[in-house]
Order: sequence, then C-alpha cells, then structure tokens
Amino acid sequence: MAGADVRTIVLASGIDLDAFRTACRRLAVDGVAPDRVVWQAVDAADGELFADASAEAVEAAPPRWPDGVPREGPPSARPQATVAVPAAFLTLCESVILHGDPGRFALMYRLLWRLRSEPALRHDPIDPDRVEAERMAQAVRRDMHKMKAFVRFRPITALHEAGAGPSELPDDPVVDTAGVDAARLQTPAIRHVAWFEPEHHIVEAVAPFFARRFAQMHWSILTPERSVRWDGRDLEFGPGARREDAPPADGGEQLWLTYYESIFNPARLKLAMMQREMPRRYWRNLPEARLISPLSAAAAQRSMDMIAKGPTPPSRRRPAVVEATEPNQPDPTTEQPTSLPDLAQAIDRCRECPIGALATQGVPGEGPKRARLMFVGEQPGDQEDLRGKPFVGPAGKLLDRAFAELGWPRDAAYVTNAVKHFKFELRGKRRIHKTPAQQEAAACLHWLESEIELVQPEALVALGATAARQVTGRTVAVMRERGTWVKRSDGRRVLITLHPSALLRTDPSERDAAYAAWLDDLRHADRLMRSADPPHE
Repeated sequence: MAGADVRTIVLASGIDLDAFRTACRRLAVDGVAPDRVVWQAVDAADGELFADASAEAVEAAPPRWPDGVPREGPPSARPQATVAVPAAFLTLCESVILHGDPGRFALMYRLLWRLRSEPALRHDPIDPDRVEAERMAQAVRRDMHKMKAFVRFRPITALHEAGAGPSELPDDPVVDTAGVDAARLQTPAIRHVAWFEPEHHIVEAVAPFFARRFAQMHWSILTPERSVRWDGRDLEFGPGARREDAPPADGGEQLWLTYYESIFNPARLKLAMMQREMPRRYWRNLPEARLISPLSAAAAQRSMDMIAKGPTPPSRRRPAVVEATEPNQPDPTTEQPTSLPDLAQAIDRCRECPIGALATQGVPGEGPKRARLMFVGEQPGDQEDLRGKPFVGPAGKLLDRAFAELGWPRDAAYVTNAVKHFKFELRGKRRIHKTPAQQEAAACLHWLESEIELVQPEALVALGATAARQVTGRTVAVMRERGTWVKRSDGRRVLITLHPSALLRTDPSERDAAYAAWLDDLRHADRLMRSADPPHE
C-alpha cells in the first residue's frame, strides 16, 4: 500500500474518547477503511511520527449538532452522512480506550466500520473482533476493581500556610516552601499518599471513586504513568512518579498488620482462590502481603492446634437452672410462691422452656393484688424485656391511651402476659418479636394460673389469640368471638379482643376505624373498671 493512501490520526490523549469519536466520524464519513488508518496518541508517540506532515492531530471533540455530527460550518454545509452505532458499542469503547494495548484504537474503529456494513455483527458474540474488545474491557474493569481494593495510603505531614485553603497545600510528595513567609508556616497538614501500579490507563477513571470514598481526606495517588491528588474540593491530575516518591511505612501500618494477623483464619485458607483475587503482581505494594507466606506456612499446624483445644464453652448470661421433667408443670423442687414478689422471683429463675435462657429477665404482671379486672397479653416485647415491666412499649402506650379515653384508672387494673419471657429473632442489631410456640406457652401456664390465684380478679380480658387460648384452655377464633364474654373452668368470665400490637400493624388508612372497634370491645368491661376499688396491696 502506498504511503499516501494511509491516514495517520494523532490523538492528543490516549484516553480521550470524545477525540477518538470525532476522528472515527471524520474517517467514516470520508469512507476511509480501517486498513488505511494508523492511530497514535501524543502521550505514546515517538518523535518521528510528527515529522509526517500528513498526520492529522485531533485534540478534542468540536461542538456538535444535535444528531452528533461535528459543527464545522452552517447546517447546509454539514456532511449528510451520519454514523450510527448501537449504544452498547459506545459503552464498550469507554472501557476499551483505557486498555494499555496500542492496537485498541484500530480495533474499535474496525468494529465501528463493520457495524455499519454488517448489521448482524451486533448479534454475533463469537466474532473475533468482538471477543477481543470484550476481553480488553473486562481486563480494564478488573484493573479498576483491583485499584479500588489494593490502594494503601500512608500519611505524611506537610506544612501549609495558616488560613490557606486545601487547594493551597504544597505539591506532593515533596513540600516546597520557597517564597512562603516563614511566619505563615504554622499549621501541619496530614496528606495521605499511595503508590499503585495499574496495568492500564485507569487513573482518571478511578479517581472520582476515591474522591467520594475519602471526601474529607487530602490524598494523592502516585502511579508510573499518571498521578492524581484531591484537596477536598477538586481532583488534579499530573505526570507519573517513581516508587521512591511514595512515603515509607509508619507506625499505623504496623497496627494494620497486627489486625490482619489476628483475623487470619487458618481453617479457611484457600491459597489458589486468594491468588486469583489478589494476584502476586500486587503483593509488592501491599503491606499485609509480607505476612501471607509465614501465615500460610503455619496454617496447617494452627488448624490442628485449634482442633486439639476442643470447643470453647459459650458464656452464659445467667446460670442455668435444671429444667422440670414436664414442661407445663412447675419445678417440683421449688415451693409454690405465696405472694406476688415471690412469684416475680420464681418467674425470673424459670428455665422450663428455652426462652428463659435467652431473655434479659422474666417479666411478671403488675397491678394491685385485688384488682377486679386482669388484662392478659401474649408475651413481653423488647422494651418490656429490658425494663422488666409489662406493657411499657408501643402496644402498652396504645393500651394507656385506651384507658384514658375510656376514663378507666390505669393503676386499678392488673396487666400481665401469658408468656413471661421475650422470644425474639435477631435481624442485625434489632430483636424482632417472634410468636411463642404452644409448648413454650404451655410451660408458662402455671405461672399465669398462680397470678390469677394470687390476684383473684373478678374477670379477665384476653388480648389476642395466645392469651385467649391460655386463659380459656381452648383455641379461640379472636375475630369471630371478639367483644364477647366466655367462661373459664373456674367460673370467671373472659372478654375476648385484639392485642393492641395488632392495631399497630393495621394499614394506616384503616387504623382509626380499627381502634374505634377495639374501644367498643373494651367497653364491655366498663362496669367492672368504673366500680373498681382504689388500688391497694
């Protein structure tokens, strides 16, 4: 091919996608085939290239018309041909242009040329050009991921002018104080500097991630090809640096190594997988890499030592109590409580079901000993478990509101729960209520019966299905029987209604109506509450 037939395109930067798109558009409109184009970038070209007077320099993308054609004259003077490619191709170019292979420009222009003449190419995943471009894009994405994971900052102290903004800090990593009044050099500034060796041209692409991640920190990242600094407001890019320009290790790094060594688990060591995720080429810049070999060498022996020691006994929050042989019977070795304070102590010690071992404390009932009406709920909630009192959480506040609106004296009623310990499941740091099983509720039944025997209420209010089953001895369909009185085996009447927590779970648009219906249920006990004697022990 004659040299005159070749178009040489010089890009001002090897990662300027806009300039590359401009050049591609010009070439495509002019009908220049890929094999007639030589691509170069100023930051990678040698001196002989610029002796070629025919070389076309593309510094930046010119203004464009809305259809993407460069605005090089009035609309009537614009080329009529347009260059349309799939959006996925532009996304692919954004990654491929960052690859270190000098042939990336030729590859991308060749794909563009073929996409225009071979529409089926976009649906051919095994085309060699497409496969190569995807391989380059994947390599760039992996390199970006590794940079985010393996950059290690080290702090340095630099002097800066008192009152000066972050952008006025001296250049890194050498502090240049020339021309600055010594009286103004008062405040030390901490800047964090890292050294990294990427495989591809990714510094500009990854820098915004570090600006977001360490927005309050002044930092610099040095690489052989490109460097970047962040002053708390703006990113500033500069030429490459040498590894010697990065600061040495400090005392903080030793703390990190101590931590890394302490969390190393020899039983979970998988060297092959670790080296896939952390290739050896990165080890020379990772402080913790020096520990990998000795820790790996000792992993087998440490694992055997762990096995030889046996399991570590779990620490109990409170001493275990021997369980009764029958879960729904009181411990035969314990005397039956004869007072409410004795009952509270016995409930706290109870381990007749697993709930008691996990709860903070037992939660007995509360109220006057001769209350005419006893309100029975399901089990304590999170707040009740922590405070040791029934109905002090959100459901309790709703019950207090109902008492106030009905004109009932709150301290005239005895309130308790069918289950005396809080059953929950952990979700993060939160303890979420979990309905007790029937066997767990049965284990607490004798405590509830002891409370009824000691308080001697005239009637009870069962709040919810669990409470209704415990006080009546049968399964109760709460929604069908709510607002009605039923009788216990001892002759006491029981008013069936909803637990206040059920109202809290109601759809907000229906909550007012549900609350009003609940108050109507409670009004069936109005005579007992209004005629209640003043509270006494």
